[in-house]
Amino acid sequence: MNFDLVKDVMDLVKEFQSKNKANPVYTNDVDGFKLWIKNTNESTPELNWEGKEFGRTPDSIINTLIVHMNHYAKAYSKSAIYDSKFSTQDDFIFLISLKVHGPIKKMDLVKLNKQEKPVGIKIINRLIANEWVEQKDSKTDKRSKIIQITQEGLKALESQMDKIRKATQIVTGDLSELEKIKLIELLQKLNEFHQPIYDEQLDSSKLLDHAYETYLNKQS
Repeated sequence: MNFDLVKDVMDLVKEFQSKNKANPVYTNDVDGFKLWIKNTNESTPELNWEGKEFGRTPDSIINTLIVHMNHYAKAYSKSAIYDSKFSTQDDFIFLISLKVHGPIKKMDLVKLNKQEKPVGIKIINRLIANEWVEQKDSKTDKRSKIIQITQEGLKALESQMDKIRKATQIVTGDLSELEKIKLIELLQKLNEFHQPIYDEQLDSSKLLDHAYETYLNKQS
C-alpha cells in the first residue's frame, strides 16, 4: 500500500471538511469531495466579452451582466404573478421571507430583503391591506411592530408557487448542477463582502467613498 498517497488523500479530506464547514457549499460526502477536487484543480478559462479589446474591465462587464440578470428575473417574475392579486415580485418575496423566518420586526424584514425603508414599508402595508400579513406590538420593544404571514397569505403564496418556481428555474437557464454550485459559491462570497457595508446604512453621499476606502482597499 502506498502510505504516502493515503496520507495525501487524508490531508485533502481534512482540508475539504475544514473549508466546507466554514462555507458549506458542497455535500459532506464522496460526491461533494470529488466536486470540490474538480473545482479546486480547474484552471481559469480565457474569456472574451464585449469591449474587452478596448480595455473594458472584468468589473465593468460583471456589473452590466448583474443588471441584465436583474431585468430578466423581474420580467419572469412579472409573468409569474400576471392576473393575480400580487402587485410586484417583492410581494411574494416578502411573503416567502415571512414563511421561512417566521414573525419578524418590520424593519428587519425590510433590511433582510435589501429594500429602502419607504419602499419596504409600502410593500408591507400592501400585504396587510390584502390580509396576507398581520402585525402586532413587539413585547420587547414597544416602538416596533412584529409582522407575520397569515393563513390567507399562505394560501395566496401557494396559489402562485408553481409559476414562481418556474420563474426561478428559467432564470438559471441551462446551467448544469456544477455550474449552479459554482455560481452560488461566488454569489455567497460577494454577498458576504457587501452585507457589512449595507448594514451600516450610510447616506448615498458617503456610501461609495466609504465602501471603496474601508472595504475594498483592505482586500488588496
